Amino acid sequence: MTTELGPPHAAGDDAISTDTATPQDTAATRDTPNDSAASLAAAAHDRTATGIAAAVSHRIRSGALPPGTRLPTVREMARELRVSPATVNQAWRALAAAGAIVARGRAGTFVEDRPHPRPAPAVGRYQRLHPQSDNAFRIDLSRGTPDPTLLPDLTAALRALGGTDATGDDRLDDLSATYLGEAVLPALEATIRADWPARAERFTVLDGALDAIDRLLSAHVHLGDAVIVEDPCFPPFLDMLARLAGRPVPVAVDRSGMRPDRLAAALAAHTPVAVLLQPRAQNPTGASLTAQRVRELADVLADAAVVAGAAPLIIEDDHSAGITHSPLRSLTTRLPTRTVHIRSYSKSHGADLRLAAVGGPAAHLDPLIERRMLGPGWSSRLLQRVLLHMLTDDTARATVTDARTVYRNRSEALRKALSRHDIDLPRGDGINVWFPVADENAALISLAAAGIKAAPGGPFEVTDNPHTDHLRLTIAALQTHEIPDVARHLATAAAAVPTYRRIRRA
Repeated sequence: MTTELGPPHAAGDDAISTDTATPQDTAATRDTPNDSAASLAAAAHDRTATGIAAAVSHRIRSGALPPGTRLPTVREMARELRVSPATVNQAWRALAAAGAIVARGRAGTFVEDRPHPRPAPAVGRYQRLHPQSDNAFRIDLSRGTPDPTLLPDLTAALRALGGTDATGDDRLDDLSATYLGEAVLPALEATIRADWPARAERFTVLDGALDAIDRLLSAHVHLGDAVIVEDPCFPPFLDMLARLAGRPVPVAVDRSGMRPDRLAAALAAHTPVAVLLQPRAQNPTGASLTAQRVRELADVLADAAVVAGAAPLIIEDDHSAGITHSPLRSLTTRLPTRTVHIRSYSKSHGADLRLAAVGGPAAHLDPLIERRMLGPGWSSRLLQRVLLHMLTDDTARATVTDARTVYRNRSEALRKALSRHDIDLPRGDGINVWFPVADENAALISLAAAGIKAAPGGPFEVTDNPHTDHLRLTIAALQTHEIPDVARHLATAAAAVPTYRRIRRA
């Protein structure tokens, strides 16, 4: 996408220096070391604005550019890199906005002594996906949430825990107000570990999958760092990376997950610090990893680590565990020292539990656990006890099994109904459907006219101008009697075109 630069800054405190320092500079400025344009150019293998910003950011973080170092001018860098001054200026502006460097007028541009906080994006993708609604729609396919009527009975679990055990003791006596207990209930850990995809060196419970991913990314991603993500991708992942000033590197997915050839190309072109993926019921496509795909991806990642000498952290978000039919295929079985696996219980047992199990190498999880002790400390042991009850109670387990079947039946019924309108969708898993349309906005308007709300596909797209438009449909609460009518309106929406031609900028 074309990036338009604003007019050049006037000389002043905010200006990015394009001229060498003048004789009027102070002695302190003249004594400040100046990292040469040649040395910075040698570190910038990717000579785009993004690549230049990432290279300079890396040298600042590594200490190669200590605080107070005067940087080369924009013109010097442009000559050394053989790029346009506008390209270097764009990189310098990004570094300044992130608080990494500061312009001091004609004195030059310097590595900041005290980094400023990064400005947060004005409107995140997740907010665009779930705007305020007046609830005027008769059918809502936009939410991405489970059918509340298919969740286990939370009140039954609370009643059971509020009673006494066989000895007559209160079952909740051990959950007294203490800061010194185990962060994870041992019985819950044993229950979850029993069907974990591989032996986990370290194990913890956090406040949902997004909390876990946010903490992992915050610990590993810095300004300009590349992170490989699926394309399309769950919007909050992209929002997190934007706030960390990380660079999402898209890798296309097919019915079996990330494509190995595209992953290999991304690893060759970038040096990512992390790879973030959903192993089954990928949101929004419903794709799930196969055993063969896991072997292929693991081989690509292992080869890249040997060639580049770097091994990115692998983060797996198993967000729909319990309600998917696809067996779990995890990279932790082949790359256990590099993979952190996350299992969420929000869609299977209830979002308000705010619990996710996290297992992986101690080198990655110990710093996270220790840092968390300075904040919330642990996830509520009361909620952990509720989850443990529902994972072991026969009635609750049967409820989750029934929900999995209902979701599959609703999804298949919608696909069959759409096929009658000559729309054939690949079979996915979970509660979401990635629905192709001729034009996103026209399709949303067409459905709104029929009283149906869908989620726009744009927030899921990593690139600004995808080749095709989509909507994400959540079928979790779609009732059987509604499906024929919904399919008819979806078919109309799929072919809808805008009244006025939309111009896409290259």
